[in-house]
Amino acid sequence: MNPHSFINRKKQVSHSRRGAAAPQVTSSSNRPSTQVSLAQKQYSANHGKPTRSAHQGQSVLRLNSAEQDTLLRQRALVEAQHGNHAEAITIFSELITRNPSNANHYSNRGLVYFQSGQLAAAIADYNRAIELNPRLDSAYNNRANYYAAQGQFLEAILDYDIALDLNPANVRAWINQGITFRELEMYARALESFELALCLGKLEGHIYAERGRTYHLRGDWNCAMGDYQRALEKLSQTGDTVLPSSTRLRLQVEAWLNELLHPLR
Repeated sequence: MNPHSFINRKKQVSHSRRGAAAPQVTSSSNRPSTQVSLAQKQYSANHGKPTRSAHQGQSVLRLNSAEQDTLLRQRALVEAQHGNHAEAITIFSELITRNPSNANHYSNRGLVYFQSGQLAAAIADYNRAIELNPRLDSAYNNRANYYAAQGQFLEAILDYDIALDLNPANVRAWINQGITFRELEMYARALESFELALCLGKLEGHIYAERGRTYHLRGDWNCAMGDYQRALEKLSQTGDTVLPSSTRLRLQVEAWLNELLHPLR
C-alpha cells in the first residue's frame, strides 16, 4: 500500500462516526464492591468482636497494590462505559499517579478524554502511552481514531497498520480501518478489512453494520440489506443491548435500513 495515495483525499469526519466498536479498552461488567465499610461495622453484640462478615471486609482492605489497581481500573472502566467521563478521568489520573510508567492507563485515560471531546488531552495521552510501550496495539488504534476524527486519514491508516502488525487479532482496528477506507471511498479495501474482521468471530453485529453501510454507499443494495438485517439480528442476541453504544448502533442501522427501503422520504 502506498501511503502517499491518501494525502490528497482527506476530508473532515466527525469522531462520532467511528462506530460503537471504535474505542479500545479492556472492559469489565462488574462494579467493585461498595460494602466494605458496612462489613467493618458488624460486631458481635455479646463479645465485642468482629463478626465473620467484618473479617471478610478487613481482608478486602488488605489488598495489595496490584489488586487495588485492578479494582480502581474496573471502576474507571464502568464509569466511562456509563458516560461518567469526569469520574473516569479522575480515577485513571489516580492510577497514573500510582503507576506513572503504565502505558495502558495513559491509553485508557486518553480514550475517555477523546469521548468527552477533550482532543488535545487525548492525543497527548496516546502519544505518552506509545512512548512508554511502542508495542501497545490498542494505543495505536485509539490514536488512529483521533487522526481519523481530525480528517488526517493518512496518519490514521498508518496507525491502524501498526496496530494490526502488532496484533492481527485486533478486531477493533480492522473495523476502524474499514470505516476509514470507506470515508476515503475506497470501498473494496473497506470490504476487505471487514471480511478479515469477521474471520475473528467477534463484534459481528458491528462488523455487519459497517459492511452493510459500505455496500449501501457503493450501490450494492441487496448486499447492504442483507448485512443490515444480520447486524440487527446479532445485536439483538448480545447481552449488552442496554448499553448506550449498542443502542446507538442499533438505531443507526435501523436508520440506514429505512434510508435504503425508502430513499425518497
